[in-house]
Amino acid sequence: MSGVARKVVGFGEDDLRALAGARSYERGLGYLDAVSGLEVGEGSVTAVVHGTDVYEVELTLGGGDGITGWCDCPYGQEGNFCKHCVAVGLSVLRRAKSIPHQRAAARARASGLEAWLTALSRDELLALVREQLAEDRRLRRRLELRAAAARSDLGTVRDRILALIDPRPFARYGYVEYADAPGYAQQVAEAADALRALTADGRAAQAVGLAEEAIRVLGEAYGEIDDSDGVVGQAAAAVAEVHLEACGVARTDPEHLAEWLVGQVLGDSNDVTDLDLLDYAEVLGPSGLARMRQLAAEAWRRRPSGWAERYLMERLVKAEGDVDALVALYAQDLDPSGATHLRIAEELESAGRADEALAWAERGLRDCAAEMHIDGRMVDYVCAGYAKAGRAADAVAVRRDRFRVERSLAAYRQLRSAAEAAECWEAERVAALVALREDARRERGGWYGGPVLIDALLDDGDVDAAWREAAGLADDRQWERLADLSRETHPTEALTVYLRLVERLKEPTGDRAYEHLARLLLGARDCHRALGTQEAFTDCLAGLRAELKRRRKLMSILDRYGL
Repeated sequence: MSGVARKVVGFGEDDLRALAGARSYERGLGYLDAVSGLEVGEGSVTAVVHGTDVYEVELTLGGGDGITGWCDCPYGQEGNFCKHCVAVGLSVLRRAKSIPHQRAAARARASGLEAWLTALSRDELLALVREQLAEDRRLRRRLELRAAAARSDLGTVRDRILALIDPRPFARYGYVEYADAPGYAQQVAEAADALRALTADGRAAQAVGLAEEAIRVLGEAYGEIDDSDGVVGQAAAAVAEVHLEACGVARTDPEHLAEWLVGQVLGDSNDVTDLDLLDYAEVLGPSGLARMRQLAAEAWRRRPSGWAERYLMERLVKAEGDVDALVALYAQDLDPSGATHLRIAEELESAGRADEALAWAERGLRDCAAEMHIDGRMVDYVCAGYAKAGRAADAVAVRRDRFRVERSLAAYRQLRSAAEAAECWEAERVAALVALREDARRERGGWYGGPVLIDALLDDGDVDAAWREAAGLADDRQWERLADLSRETHPTEALTVYLRLVERLKEPTGDRAYEHLARLLLGARDCHRALGTQEAFTDCLAGLRAELKRRRKLMSILDRYGL
């Protein structure tokens, strides 16, 4: 059936899984019954999916890109092939046999509609349009804008666009709440469409000015909008895209544009549109970029510690391709985590200057040697460089130094990996465990999450040593992991751990606690089986069920696990 379906609709389940990823695909399976209004056209499928909200989905079939999907859920609006797209795609596959008939029916409906519209008189068409305008506010606003633009009534166009951008009708309590953000975003998107239409109608210069005014209003309002899903930001980005398009068509004065762009980046309103200056490089040309560089340098001299000023300079210098100038710029403000050293190293490596890149990363290690937490990517970069150069012992030394400062399981693992590559792990392990043992004794009872010593031994697979060290040191998480690893080798000790933890989980309620309790009981059952004392477990479980029988959800979870 899968091959037949693919031949008919042009895709299969494997395509949906590849587009969505395993997680979204599995979640999409649960939405099959939520799909309604499925309509199959010549090259597309539309439907609605009832989830947290009612979402519109469109799948485009065929063409060079294969199947593509669009959904107006927050995840889909970010360009992802979401679970709702998966559900619609699977619904199409289920109905593959009927697809040719549905497509033929869609063509017939379209043909019939076209014939009917063609046969209407002018007055009948006007009556039909007026009827639609009365019912569809968005259509009415779009046509009002087109009519005003056709009359060259730019005052009306401006008023309508600014009315669409105005957040006040949505700000019931002085700000736009989360629930109202999508409605406001929809209006901002309409404003972007109107600006694009203005450019298409030969009024690109006016579109530039109106877009800049709209961006100003959006920037001022954005701080009072709960845009947790990013829908307003996405609509505002569409306004910024229209501004860029209009600037290209209108051939805006490069120096004036440079001044406006710098003002946007240095102002407080760029968060909503997130303008990237380099998108405008072609429109700015040499004179505009030169003016922008001049303004950026002046701003940076006035406020060298400003984030926006630094970002502006970095983008411009990077665009010019002057690696040395970029390194000098970065070097003026080196982050204590080593992140800036790493950025410099990466820029130098990209320029084919690998030796200088490694030297900068090594400098980062020296400059940040006393820091508890430094950028792990920088340490990885140095160690990778050493490995590439056959300097395995130097990589071990770096990992050893970091382990001395940061006694964590991650640092222990990294030291082990480097030492194994250098064939010296046995000696390094002895020294590392001595250090962790001293930490554990010194901090006895003061650990949050248990001492690293126990985790390191468990990570090494040295269960016997972990049992010897655990008494008085391990926390419940570590005891449970130790028991999980010892059901067969240390069933008596593991059983003692499981029963102790079961007693502690009798009081907490909720699904998470109940699932955890069930897992502990499964572990205890395995221990009893290893010891040949299954009857004792049966008695223990019966007593527990009798004691907690009023917790119906717990009883159902125990049933599900066969307990």
